[in-house]
Amino acid sequence: MWKVCLLGWWVLGFGSVLADESLPRSAAPADAVVYLISPKAGEKIHGDVVVRFGLKGMGVAPAGVNLAGTGHHHLLLDVAALPDLNLPLPKDAQHLHFGAGQTETTLKLPAGKHTLQLLLGDQLHIPHQPPVVSEKVTITVE
Repeated sequence: MWKVCLLGWWVLGFGSVLADESLPRSAAPADAVVYLISPKAGEKIHGDVVVRFGLKGMGVAPAGVNLAGTGHHHLLLDVAALPDLNLPLPKDAQHLHFGAGQTETTLKLPAGKHTLQLLLGDQLHIPHQPPVVSEKVTITVE
């Protein structure tokens, strides 16, 4: 029985150490800015939503390309809080990846209010240090 308890303690303890580990984060200039060119905050949109991404102080490079001072865009759609900035960003219907280096997209969103926010990720989809994140923009699709 003591062996089972010891094994359980070791597994739980080792798992906590692994959970506390964060992946290395790429450096970003303190003055780097990512922003939404369009749509603008408060905008009312009929039909498809064309989203254009802006970036100052850094360059855009596709995922997998390890080039200092670059990253690629991730669009957070209707996300209440930022994801864990020490891990690769999730990829799902609310966390859209633009790993080919795209700087715009067109979204088909249901009618209603929506929030949009950009977060730059490095070659491994991990946010930079410091994080390069835009203001959250609220739009209404009619």
